[in-house]
Amino acid sequence: MNQPACSHASQQTAPITINPVFVNGEEISEQEIAQEVQYHPADNPEEAVYLATQALVIKLLLNQQIKKQQLPIEHRTEESEEEAAIRTLLEQEVDIPTASEQECKQIYATNPERFTSPPVIAVKHILLAAPPEDTPARMEAKQQAEKIIKELTKEPALFNELALFHSACPSKESGGDLGQISKGQTTPEFERQVFKLAPGLSPRPIETRYGYHVVWVTAKAEGQQLPYEQVEAKIKSYLQTKVRLRAIQQYLAILMTEADIKGITIKLEDSGLL
Repeated sequence: MNQPACSHASQQTAPITINPVFVNGEEISEQEIAQEVQYHPADNPEEAVYLATQALVIKLLLNQQIKKQQLPIEHRTEESEEEAAIRTLLEQEVDIPTASEQECKQIYATNPERFTSPPVIAVKHILLAAPPEDTPARMEAKQQAEKIIKELTKEPALFNELALFHSACPSKESGGDLGQISKGQTTPEFERQVFKLAPGLSPRPIETRYGYHVVWVTAKAEGQQLPYEQVEAKIKSYLQTKVRLRAIQQYLAILMTEADIKGITIKLEDSGLL
C-alpha cells in the first residue's frame, strides 16, 4: 500500500494556545505573552509560555504597587524609568537583613575549598612531538619517551642534555624548564595529569594533543586556605546577594497571594518564590 505523500502531517505539533491573563482586573494580552516567550527558553513550549506569563504577572504586580505607593523616583546612570521605579519600590517595601559576621565565619569554616589559593608546581619537560591524527608517529613518540624515562631513572643529571637534544618545545634551550605554573596556564589534559604527580620524575610519559611529555616536577606547593580577613568582603557580598534575592522572592510571593489573578495558576512552591 502506498503511503500518503504527507504521512508525517498527523505527527506535527499542535500550536500552543495562549490565553489572556488578568491581574487585579488588568489584562496581559496574548500578544504580550507571545512576545515575552522568546526570553524564557524551556524544555517545551508549554513551559516557556508559563514562564513568560509568570514574568509578566510579576512585572504588572510591581507596576501596580508603584502606582499605588506613588513613590518619588530617583534615576541612576543607565537605568530606565521602569527599572528605577521597581528598584525604588523594592528598596521601600523589602526589608533586607544584613549578613552577620557569625554567618560569614560559618560559610568560611564549612567551605574551606572555596577559599583556598590555587596549587602551584614547578615543572620541566621534554616534548616528543607527534600530530594527534598520526597514529604511527604517536606510537613512536611514546616509545621514545619511555626510553628517555628509563635513561633518566639511571642518570637524572642528563635531563637538560636530553631536553636540548630531543624536545620539540622552545623550553629545551633552558633544559625544558617551564617554570612555575598554576591551573589554567597550560593545556587542560597536561594539567589534569601533572598536578597529580609527586615531585620528581614521572614514571610514565604524559600524553597531550602535542605528543608525549617526559615530565619532572621540581617543586610543588599545595593550595593553602586564605586568611578569613582576606575573603571576608567576598563572603559578605555573596551572603548579602543571597539574602536580598530571598527577601524579594518572599515579597513577590505575598503580592501574588494577595492578588486576583485569572487565566493562570502560578505554583509558588515550584516558581522559586517560596
